[in-house]
Amino acid sequence: MEYKLTFKEYSQALKENRLLGLKCNQCQDICVPPRMVCCKCLSPDMDIVELCGRGTIQTFTTVFVPSEGREDEAPYTIVLAELEEGPWLMGNLAGVEPEKATMELIGRRLNLGNKVFPGDKYSAGEGARPVFYLAD
Repeated sequence: MEYKLTFKEYSQALKENRLLGLKCNQCQDICVPPRMVCCKCLSPDMDIVELCGRGTIQTFTTVFVPSEGREDEAPYTIVLAELEEGPWLMGNLAGVEPEKATMELIGRRLNLGNKVFPGDKYSAGEGARPVFYLAD
């Protein structure tokens, strides 16, 4: 079994401000980020789709003690967004100071961007990650 959408392809698309996911041909569910099988029915029969990159904040957390290699970024806020197409995606929230992140963020509309992060001792090099910006 091979990946329909590799992390390298997913990351390259993010660098181009495009969000790719996988749509299951069995149950029609959409998975993002990429995986080998459908998140819902475990079918490997999926096709690559481009998502609009808009969504709504469902929850968030502010990180004060960062993971190794991200010490200079703390504090930062991570959101879990429900995308218009259905899947939920986690990413950093830009444009809002972490100290000002309150429950009023829940339900706010978002647009997707990206940030390229350098590789660390656990990765195969740099990669792009989702970054969200408030839409309103």
